[in-house]
Amino acid sequence: MADKNLHKGHRQRLRDLYLREGIDNFNHHQALELLLFYAIPQRDTNPLAHKLIDEFGSISAVFDAPVTQLKRVGLTDNTIALLKLIPDFSRIYNMDKTDYNSKRVEISKLCEYFRPKFIGRTSEVMYLLLMDKKYKELYCGIISKGSSNTTDVPITKILETAVIYKADYIAIAHNHPGGIALPSREDIETTKLVFNALRLMNKRLIDHVIVSDDDEVSLAQSSVFGRGIFIGDTET
Repeated sequence: MADKNLHKGHRQRLRDLYLREGIDNFNHHQALELLLFYAIPQRDTNPLAHKLIDEFGSISAVFDAPVTQLKRVGLTDNTIALLKLIPDFSRIYNMDKTDYNSKRVEISKLCEYFRPKFIGRTSEVMYLLLMDKKYKELYCGIISKGSSNTTDVPITKILETAVIYKADYIAIAHNHPGGIALPSREDIETTKLVFNALRLMNKRLIDHVIVSDDDEVSLAQSSVFGRGIFIGDTET
């Protein structure tokens, strides 16, 4: 009875605190506890929040955990769906905030442009960005999906899409989930293949951006790995 009285009104107090002060003063267990309110009614979610963070190591790892592992610790489909919505909505939110449709893409800020598109992704994907002569965005979307550590580069699909949209300038980006943004030899060789294929069609690949969990690299701006591929092929 004492324990029941202790937790009476706890949810409302935590919600009120969030609405009044925001999330910044919450620790990760409290933040996850609050989120779990909306999947698990009438139950103390604090122990579960601690269990999940202890099990997976961090709150971000909880959100990124495979569905099978979340089921293994006893979560229902309803709770899992809520957790998976967080990184997906974070990506949608950030992409919408930096929506470049009908805007000139700043070539010097391509890393900043691409980074939000990889939020919450645990497998490799490749994005294709197509622009006209004035660097106005014509198209941006996923061109390829892979496993947790590899993705194929569909050169033919890149060329066909560039032709359909009558693009003049092209940029590609892919991620290294759980790794570092250091370009591999394969990344550099693939970039050269795409660059040369587009050049034959009088179209220019202006960058290949690689994004990791907390870093990104522009091959066009990298004197060590790839700048020679792009020299002379972008406007300054």
